[in-house]
Amino acid sequence: MEHHDHSQCHTHKNHKQCISLVPIFNHLEAEQMNEIMATARSSSYKRGEIVYKAGEQSDSLYIVSKGKIKIYRLSESGKEQLVRILNPGEFTGELALFNEGLHEAYAEAMLETQVCLIRRQDLQEFLLKYPSISLKILAEFSSRLEQSEKQTTRFATEKVETRIALFLAECLEEGSNELMLPMSKKDLASYLGTTPETISRKLAELEEGGFIKQNGQRKMEIIDLDGLLLI
Repeated sequence: MEHHDHSQCHTHKNHKQCISLVPIFNHLEAEQMNEIMATARSSSYKRGEIVYKAGEQSDSLYIVSKGKIKIYRLSESGKEQLVRILNPGEFTGELALFNEGLHEAYAEAMLETQVCLIRRQDLQEFLLKYPSISLKILAEFSSRLEQSEKQTTRFATEKVETRIALFLAECLEEGSNELMLPMSKKDLASYLGTTPETISRKLAELEEGGFIKQNGQRKMEIIDLDGLLLI
C-alpha cells in the first residue's frame, strides 16, 4: 500500500473537530484551542491506506478527527502484531514529542479517516505554555503503559481462551450484558496473539458452554460473566 502525503488539505472544520475532540486539548479555553488549531494541518486517508510506516521520520502528533486507525508492528517474519486501535479524539506519533527519531510501528486507516497533524516544534511550545496539556499526555502515556504491561503478562501466563474471555469482559459497558467487538476477528487474533481460526473456534466453544451468545459477526451477549471470568 502506497503512502500518500495529504498535507495540503486544509479545512477549518477538521482542525476544530480535532482540537475540541481530543482530551489533551479540550480542557483549554476557546482562545487557547484556537491558537493550537492555527498550527494544525489536515490529512485524509482511504481505508487500507498507510498513515506512516516503521522507519519513517517521526516529527508530528497525529490526532484522529474522523474514522479509525490501527497501530501495529511487524515481526522479523512479517507477522502483524496489533498494538492498539485509535478512534476519533485519540492520537499517535507521541514518541515524536520528545526525540527526533523514526516511527517504530505502522499506522493504517481502517475506514475513510481524517487526521490533524501538529509538528513537534509547535507542540513543544504549547507544552511549555500550557502545562495542563503535559499532564493530560502523561495520563494517556500511563494508561497505554498499563495496558501494554497487562497484555504482555497475559501473553506470557494466560491460555488463549482466558485472553479472549478477559477481552470480552473488558468490552462490556457497566450495566450491560451486550457488546460489539471493536475490531474484526483477524485484528482481534493479532491483538491477542493467536489466529482468526482459533478465535472463531474458541468463541464457538464459549457459546456451546453457555457463556456467550453470538448475534452476528461482532455482536454478542454475555450469558454467564462470572463463569467467563473463571475460564
